[in-house]
Amino acid sequence: MPEWSPQMVVGEELARALVGDLVPGLRAAPMRLLGEGWDSTVWLVDGEWVFRFPRREVVIAGFVREIEVLPLAAPRLPLPVPLAVHRGRPDDRFAWPWAGFRLLPGRELADAAPPERDRTAHGRTLGRFLRALHDIDPGDVAPEAGPLPVDPVRRADMPFRAGRAQARLQRLAEIGLWAAPAGVADMLDEARALPEPEAYTLVHGDLHLRHLLIGDDGGLAGVIDWIDVCRADPAIDLPLYWAYLTPAGREAFHAEYGPVGADRLLRARVLAVDLWATLADYARETGMPALGREALAGLDRAVADL
Repeated sequence: MPEWSPQMVVGEELARALVGDLVPGLRAAPMRLLGEGWDSTVWLVDGEWVFRFPRREVVIAGFVREIEVLPLAAPRLPLPVPLAVHRGRPDDRFAWPWAGFRLLPGRELADAAPPERDRTAHGRTLGRFLRALHDIDPGDVAPEAGPLPVDPVRRADMPFRAGRAQARLQRLAEIGLWAAPAGVADMLDEARALPEPEAYTLVHGDLHLRHLLIGDDGGLAGVIDWIDVCRADPAIDLPLYWAYLTPAGREAFHAEYGPVGADRLLRARVLAVDLWATLADYARETGMPALGREALAGLDRAVADL
């Protein structure tokens, strides 16, 4: 699994030592692994604190940007986001910055498995959240290092992204996991011809199904993992529109967010296919069946009318 293999994993012994030195009151507190992803290893301490440790060097700049940007953006957002309370500094035990956050209650979408009626209701909440986010002037939340970068991982670069999606879909077909309908190829070709984006707003940058939390009441409870926060075409925050929401949920989304142009929806659809295909492959390789089921169902939703 070379693509998914991390450079560094903070195990319990090291996590306990680092956290205990930074917050002595938590030195003997209960600790359990809360989650692992491409970006971070996450430990839950004392049932209340979430400590995130980066897993690869390439995410460090984004990790620091997240910590600096979110306190400025959070008051304007209608859903909770993670705010760093404790900041760990690099040392000879762990060479990268790390941080502790208060736990945001909720479960990942794949674990919560929301029914269709909830997915429809979530369209309105998601639309309200993204409208508020995309209305924030990126200059108002610029980190100490200067202006936010513009689309650093090329989410809205359609020649690049369509090619990546095509390769991901070929991989799924080769391993017998999912076969794309014929119309997907035409969609990708259409996307390759799109002009450069015309607008750049503040964006989450990686808003897929693992980064939206569901509360015990079935509603949306928070948005996590902002390592890719940047300036970009707002389309890159819309993959959930295609791969998570029902058709009725998309109508509810527009009622709060407003209209979205055809070019922007096409960019979002290509990105949905690329990200959900990646998540399906990742889930298979790492043994996460619930995530795999949700990723494959999302692919079906994203291409249903092609």
